[in-house]
Amino acid sequence: MIPSPRRHRLAAAASLVLLACAVHAQTSDPAAPNSPAPIIERNAPPRPAVRPRVTPPKPASEPAAQPSALTADLFYEILMGEITARSGDPGSGYALVLNSARRLRDGKLFQRAVEIALQSRSGDAALAAARAWQETLPTSRDARRIELQILIALNRIGETVEPLRAEVAATSQIERPLLMAVIARNYSRASDKKLAASVVERALVDELKSPTTGGLAWATVGRLRLNAGDNSGALEAARKGQEIDPASDAPPALALELIDSSQPLAEPIVTRYLASNTKATPELRIAYARVLVENRRYGDAQTQLQALTTSRPELAEPWLLLGSLQMQAKQDGAAETSLKRFIELSASQNKDKDKDADATDRGRSLTQAYLALSQLAERRKDLAGAERWLARIDSTEDLTIAQTRRAGLLARQGKLPQAREVIRALPERTPEDKKQKFLAEVQLLRDAKQYQAAYDMLAQASTATPDDGDLVYDQAMVAEKLNRLDDMERLLRRLIQLKPESQNAYNALGYSFADRKIRLDEARTLIQKAVQLAPEDPFIADSLGWVEFRLGNTAEAIRILEAAYKTRPDPEIGAHFGEVLWSIGQKDRAVTIWKEALLSDAENETLQETLKRLRVKP
Repeated sequence: MIPSPRRHRLAAAASLVLLACAVHAQTSDPAAPNSPAPIIERNAPPRPAVRPRVTPPKPASEPAAQPSALTADLFYEILMGEITARSGDPGSGYALVLNSARRLRDGKLFQRAVEIALQSRSGDAALAAARAWQETLPTSRDARRIELQILIALNRIGETVEPLRAEVAATSQIERPLLMAVIARNYSRASDKKLAASVVERALVDELKSPTTGGLAWATVGRLRLNAGDNSGALEAARKGQEIDPASDAPPALALELIDSSQPLAEPIVTRYLASNTKATPELRIAYARVLVENRRYGDAQTQLQALTTSRPELAEPWLLLGSLQMQAKQDGAAETSLKRFIELSASQNKDKDKDADATDRGRSLTQAYLALSQLAERRKDLAGAERWLARIDSTEDLTIAQTRRAGLLARQGKLPQAREVIRALPERTPEDKKQKFLAEVQLLRDAKQYQAAYDMLAQASTATPDDGDLVYDQAMVAEKLNRLDDMERLLRRLIQLKPESQNAYNALGYSFADRKIRLDEARTLIQKAVQLAPEDPFIADSLGWVEFRLGNTAEAIRILEAAYKTRPDPEIGAHFGEVLWSIGQKDRAVTIWKEALLSDAENETLQETLKRLRVKP
């Protein structure tokens, strides 16, 4: 017959109790003092009941099994606790299970009491059960970990100093890095973040003094200070961590997150570590290079990556990053070598690997390399070679990128209508896909010098979405190509209203005035605002040098343009720098710079206009 719901619940509860009894018969406390599990993490759900294995009777010579402490009364109490908790009275069920846990000294039953309290949203009751567990079984690390977890969840951070200190002391040295990462992650969730940083610092007082653990401990404190908005305190923690343990990579990893113009002492922590540790982790050097790129310090980033590819040539990722920077710097031969080396290493390293979570990242990295090599082939007018590299991209996620590049190749061969069709045939899964398709088609028209058609498309789109800053900026740039300078100014001022922090808007408007030799004081003010917003951008520095030249400040113009060209030897910057040198009679040096620029991009419009106007043939 079909059992009634009441009997069904009773059978389920009995199964749980039988499981608990079986566990109790095996061990009185499953949490060994040397358990390696990280603290404060949410416990795994209770294991489901399993069918007991049938074992043959032991020989008579073996010691007789010890009788279980589970009496009929205790069995009934546990059973009623489970039934009561499942029947809508978790408070009574909690009390019964907790009482049984105390009497049996059973860790699993204490854990069950905690779970019942948490399911009924009673944090105080859960904490009481965890503390009772710890009083009854003082060596249980699980009890202490759950107590810590509950205290943090209840935001009773001040009470966690001693249990956290005990947990750290019980953790082996090899497990400390994982422990510190868990501490930083969990305490960062506290509402009073400054208190959390202070509590962790007090709990780690012994570790902070130790040459063995000091670097890692100070970095943990520093991360919590950073989470609390105390950047100077985080920097001080990184500095102290490096002083006590110069070989630790934790303090420089923290310092990486602090590198900016307001924290000039952060970067030396990183550079000292890299310079003094021959076994510096490659991951940290790669991360440093990425930070340098984010700050537009491309030359410094390239130096770091060259050092890494020299010392660890077997690593694939640095070759990709280096090749991308070399390509950006128009060092095409070196870029091609680096990118092909990356592809070779990726193929050899991934040959025997199964598909895993990293497969997508590896695929994207390969796509990036193929796209870069296609672009390099296109630069040297090898359009067939460019298409061959694109053909190696087999990821459906990168279909839009590959097809956009194919459209560009068609347009360069004079097949603009076919190129536009390629773009229009791309799928539109999201509104962002639709926008990217639109911008790609506009770029095809711009590259083909079909400026009026591009302007019309942008004007129509801007009418539909007038607050889209990207569309406003692109329309302004096309207006400049059509010599509709009033429209360009109106659009750029509109963009400044929409996005007051848009350095590109200030720079473009200021440069347009400087290039036409009008409103030069206003031009300098606009460009200086752009410099404030992006102080490391060499193109904005180029604009500032150009306006200084227009104002007659030649020496200042040379200083600014020379630094910009050194940072980024772009043909347009080279065109301006060379013209300023030409104007003061340094013609040989100007011609040298122009020759370098022509090697990078002989078709650059600004460079060609400059040479034509000055009647120079380098």
